[in-house]
Amino acid sequence: VGMVIALFGVPVAIQIVLALATAVGLLAVIRPGMVHRLHAGPTLRTGAEALIGQRGYVLESLSHQTAGRVKIGGEVWTARPYDEDDQIEEGTAVDVVSIKGATAYVLRTHQLGS
Repeated sequence: VGMVIALFGVPVAIQIVLALATAVGLLAVIRPGMVHRLHAGPTLRTGAEALIGQRGYVLESLSHQTAGRVKIGGEVWTARPYDEDDQIEEGTAVDVVSIKGATAYVLRTHQLGS
């Protein structure tokens, strides 16, 4: 801003005042949006939360009484069926419904939405 004003032969004192006014004006306009974006938090789900909705495969049969193991996204998790009456056999495709502690609660893939 100061350079452009200098091209018109404006005194240095006025150039400085206009440059400062421009800087303050830009801060007033841009800063609130930037602060909001910085404090809004991540938009990506991470950690265990990112596994919800993912598909996995049962490695060890599981029931409500006996936890089994499932492979989800390349990791092996302890799992129980989300439906307490369900028993899920080895090799069955499942979808993660929730994570509580280190245990994934899963439904058979075809059960989602039914």
